[in-house]
Amino acid sequence: MAVPRRDSRTTWQSHDVEGGPVLGQAMGAMLPAALAVALSPFPLIGIILILSGTHGRRNGPLFAVGWITGLTIAATLIALLFGGADDPDSTSSAVADWGRVLAGGALIVLGVRMWWRRPRAGEQAEQPRWMASLDDATPGRALLLGALLSGANPKNLVLTASATTSIVEAGAHDVGLVAAVAVYVLIASCTVLGSVALHLAGGRRAASFLDAIREFMVTNSTVITVMVLLLLGAGVLGDGLSGLGR
Repeated sequence: MAVPRRDSRTTWQSHDVEGGPVLGQAMGAMLPAALAVALSPFPLIGIILILSGTHGRRNGPLFAVGWITGLTIAATLIALLFGGADDPDSTSSAVADWGRVLAGGALIVLGVRMWWRRPRAGEQAEQPRWMASLDDATPGRALLLGALLSGANPKNLVLTASATTSIVEAGAHDVGLVAAVAVYVLIASCTVLGSVALHLAGGRRAASFLDAIREFMVTNSTVITVMVLLLLGAGVLGDGLSGLGR
């Protein structure tokens, strides 16, 4: 995940009145993490299971609302916590870099652990407990599940923290900060929102298509998740070490 060089921040901040250069740098910095959140297999499997359930047309949009709310709250809290990270000499900046080192290492360890514990040939992967009874979930459970999977999921928290800190370090403030965080949330939510929209508008053909996606995600969830964890973990770790070395 690319993090802007700090010796260039002064230049970016001098253009903050225009907004364009800073906002562009902020969005570029957070894009990999946003895509990683969007392509996480289990939330996508979960929303498809909810949509195919008895109350899918009701619970699907509620899950999406919860998902967006969870991401927004997490990103907002992190932006407030690291609001001074655009100053390379600040405590917030140092904490952010050390946090990247720890988070990147944790993502790599988690990816290796998941690969080591993957189902072997002939074995069937165990379904997570939260996926049970999604077809008849109550409205409150669908809303809460969306919020927890997006905002309280450890992997998503790490990715959201890295993305939001990169936005702050790029020099985004006020309207620019809000806009960049909003774009992050929308990109990170695109697969969930897309699934809901497709289900509501597409009828049976959409249901068959979504079910095919679910089958693909179930079959390849370990490989997809491990690749995302290792690649992003290496990027976040590298950014943290680079920041500490400057």
